[in-house]
Amino acid sequence: MAVLLAGCVGQGAEEQTTKGKVTIGYVLWDSEIASTNVLKQVYEQAGYEVELKAVDAGPLYQAVANGDVDCTVSAWLPSTQANYWEKYGKDIDLVRHNLDGAKVGLVVPSYVTIDSIAEMNDVKDKFNGKITGIEPGAGIMSKTEEAIGEYGLDYQIMPSSSAGMAAELSKAYKNNEWIVVTGWTPHWKFARFDLKYLEDPEGIYGGEEFVGTLARKGLKDDKPGVYAILEQFYWTTADMESVMLDIEEGTSEEDAAKKWVDANQDKVKAWIGE
Repeated sequence: MAVLLAGCVGQGAEEQTTKGKVTIGYVLWDSEIASTNVLKQVYEQAGYEVELKAVDAGPLYQAVANGDVDCTVSAWLPSTQANYWEKYGKDIDLVRHNLDGAKVGLVVPSYVTIDSIAEMNDVKDKFNGKITGIEPGAGIMSKTEEAIGEYGLDYQIMPSSSAGMAAELSKAYKNNEWIVVTGWTPHWKFARFDLKYLEDPEGIYGGEEFVGTLARKGLKDDKPGVYAILEQFYWTTADMESVMLDIEEGTSEEDAAKKWVDANQDKVKAWIGE
């Protein structure tokens, strides 16, 4: 009986170590894989159970608006995902910027001899008339469709994935071939390759972006501890790119996030409020 009682006490103590569950939605961009896995470990260090849900950008905004996930740190605003914010923003809590100085646009290797989107038709054959894209639902893909129309580009945008785009870029760069991809900063490719954004005189891709933290309505009241961490979570391009680069070089997402969290405990503890 004593053993049985001891087991019950132990079980109760174990249950008390969990403060509750947090569900985080994210898109499968290298940048957001990095930030979401870091945030997951931050919440786990704070005593929460965490569930991650990977979806495309449109369904992600819908999930936050409907309360199907608690939060996301994957919002690229004000331009890239403007269409999703316009549709769902009234039902979502924009908590804060979690990274500033982000950018999106069309990216080429620096050895490419044009500098502007407006020049692309003149060298269509060198690019084989293709723009290598990512997931069809991504905001940067709709912006690129808009750019094709605005600039009168005789190009096709080829849907792929974040990983697929990076693989095509790596292959072309290795062979000194011309390629144009949908790109964004922060991203490990800028640390690996010598790249440049094509100028966008029509401003289709907008100016400086921020990566935003979104929460479902009511999260602040339902789970104040969870919300408090979201209010504090903010890091730099260098922070994010270090995690992305480790993942790209073969470290697992979990291990790369753990490496950063272990090395930046002062920042993590400030986010947690310790």
